[in-house]
Amino acid sequence: MKKILVVEDSSFFGRMLKNKLAEETGAKVRWVTTMGEAVTLVRDDASEYVAAIVNFNLPDAPGGEIIGQLVAHGIPVIVFTSVVSKEVREQIWAEKVVDYVLKEGVQSLDYLVALLRRLENNPQTEVLVVDDAALPRETIAGLLRVHRYQVYEAEDGRQALQLLAEHPRIKLVITDFHMPHMDGFELTQNLRKQWSKDEMAIIGISARGDNVMAARFLKCGANDFMVKQSFLTEEFYCRVSQNIENLENIDTIRQASATDFLTGLPNRRHLIDRGVRIWQQATETGADLACAVFDIDHFKQINDSFGHDVGDLAIQYVANVLRQTLPANAIVARMGGEEFCALLPQRGEDAAVCCESIRRTLELGALDVPNSEESIRLTISIGLATKPGNSLEAMINCADALLYQAKQEGRNRLVC
Repeated sequence: MKKILVVEDSSFFGRMLKNKLAEETGAKVRWVTTMGEAVTLVRDDASEYVAAIVNFNLPDAPGGEIIGQLVAHGIPVIVFTSVVSKEVREQIWAEKVVDYVLKEGVQSLDYLVALLRRLENNPQTEVLVVDDAALPRETIAGLLRVHRYQVYEAEDGRQALQLLAEHPRIKLVITDFHMPHMDGFELTQNLRKQWSKDEMAIIGISARGDNVMAARFLKCGANDFMVKQSFLTEEFYCRVSQNIENLENIDTIRQASATDFLTGLPNRRHLIDRGVRIWQQATETGADLACAVFDIDHFKQINDSFGHDVGDLAIQYVANVLRQTLPANAIVARMGGEEFCALLPQRGEDAAVCCESIRRTLELGALDVPNSEESIRLTISIGLATKPGNSLEAMINCADALLYQAKQEGRNRLVC
């Protein structure tokens, strides 16, 4: 289990932080009151701590000495303090902390929780820094690594494109303008040919930036712009986090729009969107492709006899069998009600064996009815089309017609 260290000599704030963080993050929170206790605690298991929340003024470390101690152990540090003067603020950032949070009420705790969640997610977030000048490139990369991002560095636009070809999951590119071979405008335009603003964020930077430079970067497709010499560290982190969170929010919305809420399977819209491309590729290359439509037999009787809640459980039960039995490269979706559809990149014979295995698994299994000693024996009928036909829609309609035939012939069978 992940751990969070709280170093706070105030009983009120220490107890509040421990309870809040444990409740909101599910982490094991260790609370101590002095630097000595903290250093002893992390000496043997520093790598297990995702972050340390520390008070700047402690009884045995009144000048923030604990920050350097914990950073030296590789633990991301967040300073939680009542007052931050200009001198203290400069000292905090010089120690390469993640951030500082003022003790100002509930909103401060909410910000702290959001920051911890960001730190937990950042190791899976890939960022590329592009700058021909080594010092500013390494400085920006260093700031990103403090926040635990996975960072790549490129010396110019050409190298950046090579790295992106090798690491297509990069979500954020921070690029300078003045570079040999390919400037930041041209790099941004090239990136936008492959990745939209919904898929990748781009922040332009320049040592000689002005409003015109910012406008040109934005017109080329950048999401944001900063001047190297004038941005504050906390401004930099806020802009980076905002751009990453925007992408994550868009991805969440996109997934929700393509996912069936009851089963977690893709929905009909997703199947059609993905399926059209798969069908086109199969027809162009001659690759194997089969389409199966599954329908739960006598589903209305289940709802009438046991209620719609049990009907929902039956749908989820069948969805899990499909998810576990179909090959990993198949696309399976809930089409609506008790009907499912799957595209299988297989020969007809192999697809038939797979579908028959699903039918047999359901026939031999049973769904327990909650708060009852009863169980339900579920069966399904399946129509399987093994030829691409003239379109994806025609292929699905063919499988649907075969499903209807299976129903007419007595249900609990596969027709292909």
